[in-house]
Amino acid sequence: MKTLRLVLGDQLSRDLSSLTDIDKDQDIVLMAEVMAEVTYVKHHKRKIAFLFSAMRHFAKALANEGIRVRYRRLDHPENAGSLADEVAAAIAESTPDRIILTAAGEYRLADEMAGWQARFGLPVEIRTDTRFLFGLDQFAEWAEGRKSLRMEFFYRDLRRRYNVLMAADEPIGGKWNYDADNRQPPKDGLTIPPPSSYAPDAITAEVLALVEARCRDHFGQLDGFDFAVTRDQALAVLDRFIAERLEHFGTYQDAMIEGEPWMYHSHISLYLNAGLLGPMEIIRAAEVAYHAGAAPLNAVEGFIRQILGWREFVRGLYWLKMPDYASANFLEANRPLPDFFWTGDTAMNCLRQSIKQTHDLAYAHHIQRLMVLGNFALISGLSPQAVNEWFLVVYADAYEWVVLPNVSGMALFADGGYLASKPYAAGGAYINRMSDYCKNCRYKVAEKSGEDACPFNYLYWDFLARHRAKLSGNPRLGMIYRSFDKMSPEKQAAVSHDADRFLQSLDRAD
Repeated sequence: MKTLRLVLGDQLSRDLSSLTDIDKDQDIVLMAEVMAEVTYVKHHKRKIAFLFSAMRHFAKALANEGIRVRYRRLDHPENAGSLADEVAAAIAESTPDRIILTAAGEYRLADEMAGWQARFGLPVEIRTDTRFLFGLDQFAEWAEGRKSLRMEFFYRDLRRRYNVLMAADEPIGGKWNYDADNRQPPKDGLTIPPPSSYAPDAITAEVLALVEARCRDHFGQLDGFDFAVTRDQALAVLDRFIAERLEHFGTYQDAMIEGEPWMYHSHISLYLNAGLLGPMEIIRAAEVAYHAGAAPLNAVEGFIRQILGWREFVRGLYWLKMPDYASANFLEANRPLPDFFWTGDTAMNCLRQSIKQTHDLAYAHHIQRLMVLGNFALISGLSPQAVNEWFLVVYADAYEWVVLPNVSGMALFADGGYLASKPYAAGGAYINRMSDYCKNCRYKVAEKSGEDACPFNYLYWDFLARHRAKLSGNPRLGMIYRSFDKMSPEKQAAVSHDADRFLQSLDRAD
């Protein structure tokens, strides 16, 4: 039976479920670069270049196995412009008996594919994406009856299921979570290894020229592009992280230093989310490093929790709550995204640093995303839909299944606490403690009011005051509201005045 097998740009795994039983004599693999996927949001140039180059290298590897690949480049004169139209063209050309594909990671595409059997008049088999460690049906069963979902309990269940960092039925070291030993501020004298870097080969160079020509008006820049684009290269990035960075990852995972965008992070999320790496091979590599004495438990556990816990958790929540989750707006935030999110032209140095490196590298680590960019969006009342789109546009590892729960649930509290137990709002003191950004800022983090005060300081309290009716019952905010109530009427009035002035300046800038 001749089969057309579709491989998407984030499915670059040889053990993909749709490829496991391929018949090299009859079957055809379809891969396509299409403008519809490039522009449903106008993705960062660097992300597009990474995916197109990785796709071309993956197609070449399949062809070297003797697998027939129908690869449609973006600049092919007969490129149909969308995945569905490329499938139609492949059907007309090769007349397959059926179509097999692995389930799409994003709701919009999965919803479209559900109608392909009727559209094409062929059997369409949509297989489970087995590259994840917890099935969507399993997650729905786990979540049933819970009013809110907490990652910590989910993570413990998966630790037991996969026997990760376990001693019989107990966690190694006696604790499930070592955050108390993590998240230290940066200190002087840190020696941060340079990141892995790969000079563009001929395939990548061709892709870079294509993206620059076709996506000139997209966010970001391509100069210095040095991402891994093959599985072997991605494995080397992982090995180098384990050898050079994992030891200090836990301690400094929240630290931010001007001019040091990479810190001790792994820089593998884009490879994991595109399929060049698998979650369990990453987890086991970190676990081996712990048992070999190459990295401490706090670092290894904290790193593994991000993959075995958080990544699996947000994916399950996304599919459990879509499509309604995309429109969640518990706090009724509606302010448009300020222009400086695209330009970096702001006097707030923490925002400027985070946005500039995002523009240049399509990368920022999780605290820059959550506690600088997300925190500002939360306390300024920016529209969740606008913020979600921005995050989806600007990062090389961004797909809606991971962006939406992290932004709407974690950063913006737009789901009303289904994911996070409280809003992740903070004043300038947090950023000052965890970074060196404040010392080069036009604003003064020690000042609480007035035109020279750090805007995070008064926006934080104003956010709590604006949303008191919805948030004061949260048990984790009771002490904070009592502190606000102890402020003098004059101080509360100054908070409101400064916040109004600043937020009006955002509105005028638009």
